[in-house]
Amino acid sequence: MYSHFFKRVIDFILVFCVLALIWPILFLVALWLYFANKGAGVFFTQERPGKDGKIFRVIKFKTMTDERDAEGNLLPDAVRLTKVGSFVRSTSIDELPQLLNVLKGNMALIGPRPLLPQYLPLYSKEQARRHEVRPGITGWAQVNGRNTISWSKKFELDVWYVDHCSFLLDLKIVFMTIRKVFIREGISSDTSATMEVFTGNN
Repeated sequence: MYSHFFKRVIDFILVFCVLALIWPILFLVALWLYFANKGAGVFFTQERPGKDGKIFRVIKFKTMTDERDAEGNLLPDAVRLTKVGSFVRSTSIDELPQLLNVLKGNMALIGPRPLLPQYLPLYSKEQARRHEVRPGITGWAQVNGRNTISWSKKFELDVWYVDHCSFLLDLKIVFMTIRKVFIREGISSDTSATMEVFTGNN
């Protein structure tokens, strides 16, 4: 049986081994971003809802500067996204610090992506079921369109994963993720550098 405990044990062992191997790469990426971000920092942390909607802080590599307009508002994502940041994002390297979230138990390797807390009251009852499992670094929606599919389709895929979660499905998602990373597919939507804001269901 693929229980939450068994999934957690596998995640912990795999992430510990991966971090032991790739920490020099993470260090070099952090150094690269430090200069590219003009001293704006290397890591980006933000509150996200996890399992059962419990709030935690997700950590990612910072791929944008903190440039603001005359009124003090952050400039659009497309303007603040650096060339280095664009590469780091397109190769999904920016997601690697979330391995620390997996070690802490806030996240899993595979699961629905953790979104913004302000989306919580906007979900339908069915869509909110995506929080029945730990959020993941990658997931079923990520390997089936990522930011190029609609929010409703993304949530549909998330709930499908919740209902069909298994070791073999997670293994399939891992291999599909590796393929997506290499071909750099689904990074951005057609109208945004990342993904449009979710404003609720019609």
